[in-house]
Amino acid sequence: MHHDRKTICQLLCAGAALSIAGPASAAFIDDSKASVELRNFYMNRDFRQSGASQSKADEWAQGFIMKIESGYTDGPVGFGIDALGLLGVKLDSSPDRSGTGILQRDRETNRAQDDYGSAGLTAKARISNSTLHVGTLQPVVPVLMRNDSRLLPNTYRGAWLQSKEVDGLTLDLGKLDRINYRDSSDNEEMTVFNGGRRNITFGNKTTSDEFLFAGGKYQFSPELTGSYYYGGLDGIYDQHNVNLVHVLPIGDKQSFKTDLRYVRSTDDGGSNVDNNAFGALFTYRIGGHGFTGGYQKMSGDTGFAYVSGGDNALINLLQINDFGNQDEKSWQVRYDYDFAALGVPGLSLMTRYVTGDNVDRGAGLSEGKEWERDTDIAYVVQNGPLKNFGMKVRNATVRSNFGADLNETRLILSYTLALW
Repeated sequence: MHHDRKTICQLLCAGAALSIAGPASAAFIDDSKASVELRNFYMNRDFRQSGASQSKADEWAQGFIMKIESGYTDGPVGFGIDALGLLGVKLDSSPDRSGTGILQRDRETNRAQDDYGSAGLTAKARISNSTLHVGTLQPVVPVLMRNDSRLLPNTYRGAWLQSKEVDGLTLDLGKLDRINYRDSSDNEEMTVFNGGRRNITFGNKTTSDEFLFAGGKYQFSPELTGSYYYGGLDGIYDQHNVNLVHVLPIGDKQSFKTDLRYVRSTDDGGSNVDNNAFGALFTYRIGGHGFTGGYQKMSGDTGFAYVSGGDNALINLLQINDFGNQDEKSWQVRYDYDFAALGVPGLSLMTRYVTGDNVDRGAGLSEGKEWERDTDIAYVVQNGPLKNFGMKVRNATVRSNFGADLNETRLILSYTLALW
């Protein structure tokens, strides 16, 4: 089945809905917008550990991300509709080097498909400063985050109510029943990521069709923001997430940021999830420089739990690892530079190093240790005919005594074109 035809058809239907809204709903049309992002993605992952079943994963693909967002109809309750179309096209791959996560694979042959895609519609309603979205969703809340680190982002299906009626306060309430992975065209039930040495075990079921989340973020002052969120994958785990962020201005173009996070995860009858995750990040900025240090600690009977296929809120979530294994302790050092300080706006550098130890590898085995080093160099064209054209090179090195040893490079070219 060619999912790109379905994608185009659903987007055309959404466009038609915008065109026939009628004069009584002028804002529905006038406030609408549409864009398409062209994303060219090359990824090479070199496996260095002895006995690796695959020497490397090496693929190249072109992605198209089309978004259509209507305005809202007039009246006390405004209605609208959004559409999202995702299409990935293979440029280079082979069965012996597939598996980068940027292309959908045939489950029997391991061969990357020539193309894959999906389309989603989202109905929306607005009352005052509260909005309800039902359909295809891409939430970014502490207990559930979309993943957009490959060719196409992952999406979810469900309902999400967000309220901003009180100044400085954002409240969220949602229920999801399906996930569409970043390298898939199918909506599936959700499960828990259990890679590395998380040591999570399940009961009678490993997937769930219900993820509930609720919580809020409040800006106590211009410098201090706090949040609490609950998230639960029905029958598998419950989670409580607390976050405090304080930014202290300390002079001309200087600041000191403190980011504290605590997450408590427990089982919900169908697993052994039991984890406390603590993280602290401290960042000093002066001019174009940013200096960061961080510490993350896991405790409890398992590692950190989150919905597989998405991202999580751990401070040491890096390009490849998140250092969320059972009992793991990890330290981060990071340096950022914005070349606008030297008169080159749009050019930036990030490099960081995280080392982890104390991982529970099982009875009779020594502690697990791992480290990861990342470097990103990015440039976004600031003006001219190629304005907003982005180029990014991402490089990572991972070494571990219980997981894979990796050298990885990603090259990403992106350009977003506004259609109206």
